[in-house]
Amino acid sequence: MTESSVSSTDSYAVSDALAQDVGVITDIEGTALTDEDRDFLTQPEIAGLIFFARNYESPEQLKALTGELNALRPDLLLTVDQEGGRVQRFRSGFTLFEPMMRYEAIYAESPEEALELARLGGQLLASELIAHGVDLTFAPVLDIERDLSRVIGDRAFGHSADTVTALARAWCEGLSSAGMLSVGKHFPGHGAVEADSHLELPVDPRDAEALEAESVPFKTLISEGVIQGIMPAHVVYPAIDANHTAGFSSVWLQDILRKQLGFSGIIFSDDLSMEGAASGGDFYQRSIAAAQAGANALVVCNNRQAARDVVSAVADLYRAGTGALKLESLKPDSKANALDEKGMAEARKILGSYQLIRDDNL
Repeated sequence: MTESSVSSTDSYAVSDALAQDVGVITDIEGTALTDEDRDFLTQPEIAGLIFFARNYESPEQLKALTGELNALRPDLLLTVDQEGGRVQRFRSGFTLFEPMMRYEAIYAESPEEALELARLGGQLLASELIAHGVDLTFAPVLDIERDLSRVIGDRAFGHSADTVTALARAWCEGLSSAGMLSVGKHFPGHGAVEADSHLELPVDPRDAEALEAESVPFKTLISEGVIQGIMPAHVVYPAIDANHTAGFSSVWLQDILRKQLGFSGIIFSDDLSMEGAASGGDFYQRSIAAAQAGANALVVCNNRQAARDVVSAVADLYRAGTGALKLESLKPDSKANALDEKGMAEARKILGSYQLIRDDNL
C-alpha cells in the first residue's frame, strides 16, 4: 500500500451530532503566556494544553506557568509527554529516567523486584509532575518492541506482550498511587513498523492474527480498568482497515476499541500535525475525520493556524449538536499518595541503585 491509496474519511459532512464529546488539546510557543495565548485558550473548544521542552526553563517557571493557566482556565487539562528516556520534555530540575526498556532485563531475572521498581518509577514521575501543576502525562507506551521501529525502540517496556503488560501495569499503578491517570499508546501497536509516523505514513502489513497479538497489552489493561485514556497510532493496518490509519478508523476506534474491548475512557488523537496524519486531508478535514472515527480529544501541536482550523472544525461539530469535551475528571486526585520531597529523594536513591535513572539525579 502507498500513502496515496489511503483515504482520509468517507465524508466530511458535519450535519449530524456525534455520539461522543469532542474537544481540542493544543500548545503554546513560549515559557509564559502571551495575550494571544490567553485569548486563544479561553475558547470553549479547547479542553487541554500540552507542554513541550520549549515551554520549560526551570521548576519555578513551570509552576508559575501552570498557576497562570489554572487561574485562566481551571478546567483546562495540563498535559505533557514525559515517558522517560528520549521522551522527557522537562529535564533540568526533574528526574531523568532511563528508557523503559531498562526494566526488561531486571524483570527477566527477578519479576517481582522489577514490578516494584516500575511502580516506584511511575509514582516518582507522577509526583514530580503534580508538584509542578501538570495533570497528566501521555504514558505508558504499550507498544511491543520488535526491533523494527525507529520511533518506539527503547521507549517500550520489552519485547513480549507479557513483559510489556506486566511492567506497564505496575507503572500505571505507580502513577495512580500518586493520583495520576494513565494513557496507553499507540493503539493497537506501533512497534512492528520501521517508519516513523512523525515523518511518514507507516503501514503494518501483518495479518489479523498478528495484530491481535500486538494489541494484547491494550486489551488486558483495558479489561482490568488500568487505562483511562488511549492514543491510537497514525499507522495503517490493511488486514483490518485498508483505507484509514487507526486514528481515522471507526473500525478500530468504535467497532474494536469501544465495542469489542469495552473501552469507555477518553480517546486522544496523536498529534494531527504529524506526517502520518496527512492522509486525513487539511487540518479541518483531519479533525472531522478523527472525530467521526470516534476520537474525543483532538491533539494539534506546533502550528497555531492549524490549531485554529481544528478549533473551527470542533465549533462546527458543536453547532451540529456534538457535546463539548470536559476533562476535569482526569485531573490528579489530591487525596492520593503523591511523594513529598523526602519520598522523592528516597525513590531516586532506590531507582538509581538499579541504574533506572541518570546518575546526575543522585
